[in-house]
Amino acid sequence: MRTTELVDGFRHSASYVNSHRGKTFVVMLGGEALAQNQFRSIINDIALLHSLGIKIVLVHGARPQIDEALAEKSIIPEYYNGVRITEEDAFKVIKQVVGGLQLDITARLSMSLSNTPMQGAQINVVSGNFVIAQPLGVDDGVDYCLSGKVRRIDVQGLKAQLGNNGIVLLGPVAASVTGESFNLTAEEVATQIAVKLKADKMIGFSSQKGILDSTGEVLAELMPNEAQQILNNLDQESHVCLGTKAFLKASIDACRNGVSRCHFVSYLDDGSLLQELFSRDGVGTQIVTESAERLRRAGIGDIGGILDLIRPLEEKGILVRRSREQLEMEIEQFMLIERDSLVIGCAAFYPFEEDNAGEFACLVVHPEYRDADRGSLLLNNIIGQARVRGYSRLFALTTRSIHWFLEHGFEIVEVDKLPDKKKQLYNYQRKSKILALEL
Repeated sequence: MRTTELVDGFRHSASYVNSHRGKTFVVMLGGEALAQNQFRSIINDIALLHSLGIKIVLVHGARPQIDEALAEKSIIPEYYNGVRITEEDAFKVIKQVVGGLQLDITARLSMSLSNTPMQGAQINVVSGNFVIAQPLGVDDGVDYCLSGKVRRIDVQGLKAQLGNNGIVLLGPVAASVTGESFNLTAEEVATQIAVKLKADKMIGFSSQKGILDSTGEVLAELMPNEAQQILNNLDQESHVCLGTKAFLKASIDACRNGVSRCHFVSYLDDGSLLQELFSRDGVGTQIVTESAERLRRAGIGDIGGILDLIRPLEEKGILVRRSREQLEMEIEQFMLIERDSLVIGCAAFYPFEEDNAGEFACLVVHPEYRDADRGSLLLNNIIGQARVRGYSRLFALTTRSIHWFLEHGFEIVEVDKLPDKKKQLYNYQRKSKILALEL
C-alpha cells in the first residue's frame, strides 16, 4: 500500500472509530473459522477492536471440531429436525473439545510479544456462567438428552465485566439451575446475548465474502424479510455451509428482536472484519432492522391481525377460543404491538370495577418476535392502566406460562380470590392456574 493510501484509509476510518467507541459488539466465531489459518489474524483484529474502546462478547462455536472428535471415538452423531441429540458419551467428548478451544482462544488473546499485532495488549479474558441453560426436552417422542437451549442471560454480570474493560469469551456449553451442563448452539448463545444486552452489532464469519446474489456479487445490505427469503432458498442447497445458514438465521432473529445491525464477513479474507467496520462501503453483508414498532390500542381494523395471531394457540387449546363477534365487542380492551403493519403481539385488559381489580388476558407474541421482552412491554402497559384506574390488583389465568408470570411478580392464588363475576365463569375442566399481582 502506498503512503497516501495508508493515510487516506486511516483518516477515513476516524469517524468509524469515534462512532464505535463505547459500543457493544457480539462476535460469533464459528468452529469453521477457528479451523482456518486466518484464525490468528481474526483474533488480532478483535483485540484491536477492544483497544479502540469497543466492548466485546466473543462467542465461539465448535461444530466441525466436535464432529471430528466424535468420529475419532467412533460415535455416530444423531440428529432430529436438524438438532443434535447429545447423549452422555458424546457430551463428554463435546465438553473436552469446547474447553480446549476456549483455552486456545484465551491464550491467543493473552499474547503480547514484541513485533506482533498483540504487542502491548493487556486483555482480561473473562468466562463464566453468564448463560443459564435448560434442556430441549422431548419432541415427538425423541429425547434430545443433553442438548439444551438458553433459559436466561446474566445481563448485569456481562455489563459489569464489559465495564471493567474485559473481553467476555463464551462457548456452546452452559450450566443449568439444576447444576447440569447442556450442549447449545453458538448461534443461539450469540443471538440471545446480543438481544438481551441490546448490542449495537452482531458479527459472524463465513467462507464467502457475505451473502451473494445469483451472479456471485455480495449483497451489501438486506432487510430481515429479504434475508429470510434467501435463507429459505439456501436450505435447498446442500453445498452451502451449515454454519453460514445458522448465522444467517441468527442474524434475522437478532434484527427482529432489536439488534440494529448484523454483519457477515469472510474468515478467509485477511482483514475483512476491519474493512467491514471501518470503511465506507464495507466488504460483507449487513442485515439491518426493519422500521420501528408501535405499541398502541387496537381498533376494529386490527381484528383480522389479532385473529391470525391468536388462532394457532386457540387450536392447540392454550387460549380460550374467541369469535370474531366477541373480538368486535372487546376490541377496545386490547393493546397490540405493530411492526410494518403486522400485528406481532397483543394482550387484553378486562376491568372488574366492583372488585377493584383487572384481568390481564390473551397475551400472545408472534413466534418470530419472542426474544425482546415484548410480553413484558404489554404487561407493563396494562399495569399502568390498572394503576391509573386505582385498582389494587391484577390477575391472570394460564395453563402454560406459569413461570413467566411468577418471574414478573405474580403469585399463585386459589379460585376464591377471583372477582365474583370471573369466579362464576371459571372452567374447572380446563384447570387454569390463577395468578395475582398486588399493585
